[in-house]
Amino acid sequence: MSTLTIQTSNGMLAYREAGTGPVVILLHAFPLDSEMWTSQIAALASRYRVIAPDVPGFGDSPALADLTIDRAATGVCDLLDALKIGEPILLGGLSMGGYTALAFARLFPNRLRALILADTKSDPDDEAGRAGRDKMIALVQKEGTRPVVEQLLPKLLGTLTQNEKPEIVQRVREIATRQSPTGVASALKALRDRPDSKPFLAKIAVPTLVLVGEEDGITPPAKAMELREGIPGALLVTIPKAGHLANLENEGVFTEAIIAFLANLRPSMR
Repeated sequence: MSTLTIQTSNGMLAYREAGTGPVVILLHAFPLDSEMWTSQIAALASRYRVIAPDVPGFGDSPALADLTIDRAATGVCDLLDALKIGEPILLGGLSMGGYTALAFARLFPNRLRALILADTKSDPDDEAGRAGRDKMIALVQKEGTRPVVEQLLPKLLGTLTQNEKPEIVQRVREIATRQSPTGVASALKALRDRPDSKPFLAKIAVPTLVLVGEEDGITPPAKAMELREGIPGALLVTIPKAGHLANLENEGVFTEAIIAFLANLRPSMR
């Protein structure tokens, strides 16, 4: 599936799109792009209009030097406006995409119909986390994207995936290493400085599904539990045999959980 591009009020954005029906927006993880959602787009397109944008600096979207998580969330709103989508959306995000989805829920609650938060968390980086981002920014600026990706791969993927699914490891490596150093550095700064979403969780008033890989070491199941307990009525599904990139590592179980969640919403969307 090739990407499309559209001019928004705040610059050009690239995105993938398929299907018709209620609008589902899927936000990708760091340091990947919208290609990571290929399987989910195909599975959902028979009943939904599925749109997966590239965050500025990733895929075919030009980089922004002053990218923030809030600005990425505003970019989703800009994309909806450019596509003339006025209805409340079903919004899902994984990892960095989850941070962006939480920011969208805070900034644009009236444009949200339901929320899917996968392998993400509500709290910001601690001091050690921010220091780690700074080291990674220095590395990508000095040596490019590949060394950063090789450092991240063992953390992004579960042990089972690394040992038994070399095709997934290679796919993640290929998507990640083609991202520009400028985009990766800009996103690392945005991740480092992202806001604390924990105080906002109780105000989320839409149906919410929380997904987490059982082997996720970056945003582990305990962090997913915090989301479930903090968001009124949230559902939690743990994805077996998967790490941080659960939608790629166990795409069948991950996708079925989303399909079941969205199916329960359809009667109220007619």
